[in-house]
Amino acid sequence: VSNVDGAAMQRTLATLDPAKTAGILISKTFGTQETLLNGQILHDWLGGSERLYAVSANPERAAKAFAIAAERVLPMWDWVGGRYSLWSAVGFPIALAIGFERFEQLLEGAAQMDAHALDAPLERNLPVLHGLTDIWNRNLLGSATHAVMTYDQRLALLPAYLQQLVMESLGKRVQRDGQPVTTDTVPVWWGGAGTDVQHSFFQALHQGTSIIPADFIGCVHNDDPYTVNHQALMANLLAQTEALANGQGSDDPHRDYPGGRPSTMILLDALTPQALGALIAMYEHAVYVQSVIWNINAFDQFGVELGKQLASGLLPALQGEDVAIADPMTREILAQLKG
Repeated sequence: VSNVDGAAMQRTLATLDPAKTAGILISKTFGTQETLLNGQILHDWLGGSERLYAVSANPERAAKAFAIAAERVLPMWDWVGGRYSLWSAVGFPIALAIGFERFEQLLEGAAQMDAHALDAPLERNLPVLHGLTDIWNRNLLGSATHAVMTYDQRLALLPAYLQQLVMESLGKRVQRDGQPVTTDTVPVWWGGAGTDVQHSFFQALHQGTSIIPADFIGCVHNDDPYTVNHQALMANLLAQTEALANGQGSDDPHRDYPGGRPSTMILLDALTPQALGALIAMYEHAVYVQSVIWNINAFDQFGVELGKQLASGLLPALQGEDVAIADPMTREILAQLKG
């Protein structure tokens, strides 16, 4: 549960038995409002801290906030941003879910990509090629968005994961020295799982007025017994990239496909922990490549702070306290809510 929306916590706890449940609270600073509020709900639901664990770069605050025993607080590095942290103790829930052997395979795949990014010649360096392609699409073609389609249902959440990785890292308007950037930086990343999304937004990809670059990610070998389904899935993956690239002319303007719409295809041999680790690490390094070219800092995220600061100031007002609100529209909305 990452959302402060109480419905998310309610839905999760409804499926569990507190007598058979342990909880893990993960926060770099243990000052994040969402973590503290959800953590208190979990603490009270469990009836105390005996089965609570914490992962934090501030172990003392984590232990103090919920009276968690020191031996159940796992430290993480204080220099790692949350979106880069699954390789650290933050991966504890992943290890519990898939087993530590598979978690080590995930780390191994990432380490192999790290070595490749560091040592491979630029012309055969996957993160460099991907990062340069993204720069080309953004700055040379002027594309304002970038789509990610996963032709494997198990990767359905990957576009949302990459959305944070890329946009939180590269959504900057000043260079590292504080001077304004001289070109556009990150486009809007979004996407979904094929073949579902072919029936939602592919119309715009093929015939819309905006050219939208896309990543297509698939797996050569399937792990389920439905071979014909997998063949159909792969046929759709190949067909969509071909159609975007080549298009198809027609005397009927409604059936004319202009083509010339760029995409990148990434094929994994199979969806193994090692392959997934390498894939995520490839995107991380591609983000860094772009940050170097744009001369921006990919490891800060000051843009997320202002809204949180304002929310902290507005919470007392929503709880009935008399709080001075500067923004007239917010004042009016609060008045309506209280009325």
